[in-house]
Amino acid sequence: MATDRNVAPVIIKRKKVIVEGGHHGGAWKVAYADFVTAMMAFFMLMWLLNATTEKQRKGIADYFSPTAPISRLSSGSDGMFMGESVFAADVLPRMGVGASSLNDSTGDASAGAEDDSDSRQAEAFKEVQDVLLGLGGESLLEDQWLRHVVTRVTDEGLVLEFFDTEDEPLFTDGAEPTKMLMEIAYAVREASKLLANQIAIAGHVAKVPVVRIEDPVWDWSADRAFAVSELLTGYGLETERLRRVTAYGDREPVVDNLMAHRNNRIEIIFLRY
Repeated sequence: MATDRNVAPVIIKRKKVIVEGGHHGGAWKVAYADFVTAMMAFFMLMWLLNATTEKQRKGIADYFSPTAPISRLSSGSDGMFMGESVFAADVLPRMGVGASSLNDSTGDASAGAEDDSDSRQAEAFKEVQDVLLGLGGESLLEDQWLRHVVTRVTDEGLVLEFFDTEDEPLFTDGAEPTKMLMEIAYAVREASKLLANQIAIAGHVAKVPVVRIEDPVWDWSADRAFAVSELLTGYGLETERLRRVTAYGDREPVVDNLMAHRNNRIEIIFLRY
């Protein structure tokens, strides 16, 4: 069959259609907003660190740490829940921009009075240390007890730290005070007569080496702290002076070895006014 060469060939043209995936030009705005928010939070943190005292920062850290502040001496407060209003002048920042002070009418006279009060407080703390440790003569503590004691003055107050040694613990059977601890508590009670400050007690224990179904460290630290508070009040300390009794479990070790005897300790703190 013959073909007609004069007929133009049929050309089929296939056009590939690409559908656009939509507009994506705003994604960078979301990332930028997240970055700005993070930077604002960072600068806010830097400002707070500069505008608060060491005591206030410790209070904030305690709020977020898994500690168990508990007290059997009251319903849990000296106010409603033993706390303070964040709007009170004595807990607002005292440093940096926007700082407040305990007195609205600040001046050289009030600053001088506060310095005098701090100086008297420091002298009183030093006197208690001298009496307990025998730095100025005869000590309330026996010589063999002194290796169980560390004292220091912090922003919170005078800290008396009593800890286990490898051959002589402060407690037996979990939270039973030894005779030595009872005598130490009596000495602390006698030294407390030199001060009118309120007292805080904190219990710390070493990490338990054996994995148990129930971890006893929280119960031990709480029971030990309460045992010391009961010893002090039994020796005549006014219950009104006990501001708080706190259990820290094994969360604040003082040496790298979490199971070391040194981490078993009781802190008795004479709080600043």
